[in-house]
Amino acid sequence: MNDKGHWIKGDESAAEMLKRVWRVRPFLLPPPLHRVPLRVGNVLELVGPSPSAKTQILIQTAITCILPKHWNGIHYGGFDHLVLFIDLDSRFDINRFSQLLIYRIIEPYGEGSRHYDKALYDLCMARFLYVRCSDSFQFLQTLKTLSRRLDKEKEVHGVSVHLLMIDSLQWFK
Repeated sequence: MNDKGHWIKGDESAAEMLKRVWRVRPFLLPPPLHRVPLRVGNVLELVGPSPSAKTQILIQTAITCILPKHWNGIHYGGFDHLVLFIDLDSRFDINRFSQLLIYRIIEPYGEGSRHYDKALYDLCMARFLYVRCSDSFQFLQTLKTLSRRLDKEKEVHGVSVHLLMIDSLQWFK
């Protein structure tokens, strides 16, 4: 069996193994949720108390989806698609999203690096589609026009929406 088929080699650390495995098979969800068998059309609901990092998981997943697999010879392991994020409680922090995206862009350059590719950042931010709904009526209108919007975004960007995320659905029960 070749190196890519082994989970761990005897002389590598867990960090080295995860880095190698990530390059071979990128995970949409961060570990340990990467084992969730997601397929087209599946719905995954994340539930938990307020400080349990549900939105953080959505952000990390969205960043993985919008990043390219490769950019200027650097492996990012992304999926090169769009994400539509529907925010129902108006608490999404775009600055935090931006910081985490920059961190993921800088990561391959090594610790301490501050260099990031602005063109890659701009491309990724354009692939992150954000919709805020302040009441049930706006949410219903968003859902009614969703198919048309997804088609339009695919035409504009040349790639399709890979993930539809709805944050804080409990506010509309």
